Amino acid sequence: MRRDWQWREPLRASAGLNARFALAFVRSFDRRSSIFRKLSHCLIRFPSLDPLVRLGAALRAINLRTSSAFAAGPLVLALSACSGGDQPPARPAPEVGYVVAKASAVPIPVSLSGRTVAYETSEVRPQVTGIIRRRLFEEGGLVRAGQPLYQIDDRLFVAAVNQAEANLASAKATAEAAEARAKRYRPLAEIEAVAQQDYTDAQAQAREAQAAVAQASAALQTARVNLAFTKVAAPISGRIGRSLQTIGALASANQAEPLAIIQRLDPIFVDMQESSSNMVALQQALAKGRLQPGSTSVRLKLEDGGEYPYRGTVQFSEVTVDQSTGTVTLRARFPNPDGLLLPGMFVTATFEQAVQPSAILVPQPAVQRDFDGSAFVYIVDAENKAKRRKVSAERTQGTDWVITSGLKTGDKVITQAPSTLRQDTEVRAVPQDTPQRVGAPQGAKPG
Repeated sequence: MRRDWQWREPLRASAGLNARFALAFVRSFDRRSSIFRKLSHCLIRFPSLDPLVRLGAALRAINLRTSSAFAAGPLVLALSACSGGDQPPARPAPEVGYVVAKASAVPIPVSLSGRTVAYETSEVRPQVTGIIRRRLFEEGGLVRAGQPLYQIDDRLFVAAVNQAEANLASAKATAEAAEARAKRYRPLAEIEAVAQQDYTDAQAQAREAQAAVAQASAALQTARVNLAFTKVAAPISGRIGRSLQTIGALASANQAEPLAIIQRLDPIFVDMQESSSNMVALQQALAKGRLQPGSTSVRLKLEDGGEYPYRGTVQFSEVTVDQSTGTVTLRARFPNPDGLLLPGMFVTATFEQAVQPSAILVPQPAVQRDFDGSAFVYIVDAENKAKRRKVSAERTQGTDWVITSGLKTGDKVITQAPSTLRQDTEVRAVPQDTPQRVGAPQGAKPG
């Protein structure tokens, strides 16, 4: 009865609802029961705590499960205190890992889709008309400039050459006779043995004969060129495709379809398409100094997702915008010694189009998103408290977010923290790469 009065009178003196509830609850048990004694003991032991806090801790101490009203909040803090010590233990500050923010020049990569284009392309076309007698190359093989590819029937052209040679010989003979006559008339004209007009006519005939010789020589040269055209040669060096005309087909100088196509594939071009609006925005940012020019080195990803082993170089950008797509064409040049790239392949080109001079890289786990999608991080202030800071994080680079505003050099950005971290929480900050200490379990004995 004496123990009952030690805790009942202070509760009666309190006008609070918690006190009246605790008093009614304890009185519901038999005074001679162990539960009654333990409850009253706990209420006497911590007179400064709220009655419900003491009551909940007592119930936990005797393993009595009741409604969630006694298991939440401060009751858990008082549990261990009822079982042993005189004061509830203070929760230690959580340990968090941090990195120090540091401004650096961060490249801005851009990935553009494109297609490969042959460095040189030439259509093999006949320049004379005739029947194709032979094909002199292996389809799909490499050919050299000037290498014969087709043989056209040359009999008519051989005859034309012979005729031109005969005409030239005749013209030369006529020219020699005319020149001799003019030479004989010269002394006779000086002594007026022949009329001066006759000498003048002889000189003109000699000159006409020399002109005829020149004409015959040109005709012979034309005939020889046409005869050479009966052997259709490769205009450039490269890889030749399939033959589009077969042996026995009539080749014509005016035909629409070529005999074959030769393409030079080493080096090779990649034509990329970039939005004209992005191009204008980049030029304006460069002009205002917000960005710096990037690198012209280009990496290439193939259709199967694999990386192309050689790097290319951006050559130029087109001076006009495609009206149908609103894009500008950029051309890059790549070495292709193995012939892996073929014209018309779809590829993805990546290069550093510009450089952001003063951005901050922060590990991705440090950046969180609010309900409205805005990004924020926690930093450690001078009093070792967590402070929430809004940042601008629009893109990633590898495993980091690129922060363009909201942080400054020297800020300690929390990257490793419990999920319960809140504003103004006192923390124990350690560098991110500090090894975690793992202690032995309590009560364990060394073996």
